[in-house]
Amino acid sequence: MDKIVITGGGTGGHLKVAQVFMNEFYKRGYKAIYIGSKNGQDKQWFEQERKLQKALFLDSKGVVNKNFWGKIKALFQIVKLALYCNEIFDKLKVTKVISVGGYSAAPATFGAIMTSGCKLYIHEQNSRMGKLNALTSYFATEVFSSYDINSRVRDYPVDAKFFDEARIRKNVKTIIFLGGSQGAKSINNFALKVASQLTSMGISIIHQTGKEDFARVSQKYQTMDIQADVFDFCNNIEQKMAKADFAVSRSGASTLWELSANALPTLFIPYPYAAQNHQYYNAEFLVNKGLAFVKTESELTQDFFFDCLKKDLAQMSKGLAESIMSDSIEVIVDIILNEKKQ
Repeated sequence: MDKIVITGGGTGGHLKVAQVFMNEFYKRGYKAIYIGSKNGQDKQWFEQERKLQKALFLDSKGVVNKNFWGKIKALFQIVKLALYCNEIFDKLKVTKVISVGGYSAAPATFGAIMTSGCKLYIHEQNSRMGKLNALTSYFATEVFSSYDINSRVRDYPVDAKFFDEARIRKNVKTIIFLGGSQGAKSINNFALKVASQLTSMGISIIHQTGKEDFARVSQKYQTMDIQADVFDFCNNIEQKMAKADFAVSRSGASTLWELSANALPTLFIPYPYAAQNHQYYNAEFLVNKGLAFVKTESELTQDFFFDCLKKDLAQMSKGLAESIMSDSIEVIVDIILNEKKQ
């Protein structure tokens, strides 16, 4: 039986994909080993996870946005940890490593490359490939990407619960503003600007603020006497999405494809400081298919937002429902385990 390692994380987007892989392997009788970092959100997600055989958290750090000596120090640490992973893989006879990206993935990814008899698989989440994946993809047995026409599986691995809650939207009765677990102050401020007009139109508001801005935003809604569903973070975001008919959101890959799986028309406001501006290009991928709207923070206006609400959202919602298959993780794991010929 194959010994499986899942690696990557640092941020929620990468960790969501790691979790989907973990769940699918567990369904098939595999308890994977997870390797992440002490320095991101990895421990919060997987330290107590019973579906894993083991979870290891290494002192790995990112190289991006560091000065010269900071980069050298981070690279030296990656090499040291990669050798450590190589020893673990040899000892445990690991046969397959799946990288979902993020700086957490670097040690185990390079460790896989150094380990005899170990195959590396990469899932690239974004429309612009990250530097780690671009470098290590030459050594990978398979690279999966929703944006690459050469990928054998182009559907993003989204948890089934987002498909289960999907419905075709026709009329806008409720709008959800999504800034992610970390929050997005620009989206929060925009929501507060349009809240009164939305209320006068009979449109309800659901608003994820992030933890740091929750108190301020909640108080603003109270001051305006608007009964919005305001929260900082929740574990059932698919149920919040299911109540909404339109979304305003960042365009990290996992969120983008979860909204697609839920068939929820969205105006994307990309995080402007994302590496290689990948959030903008993630959203543009759907916009070019007529399945979403996108504006940068500096371009966004209230007029554009309200114009979006007048578009043929039913057609867009149907297109989103058809844009992603619900069995993508099953097909990807079939390929990894060689259980089906593609």
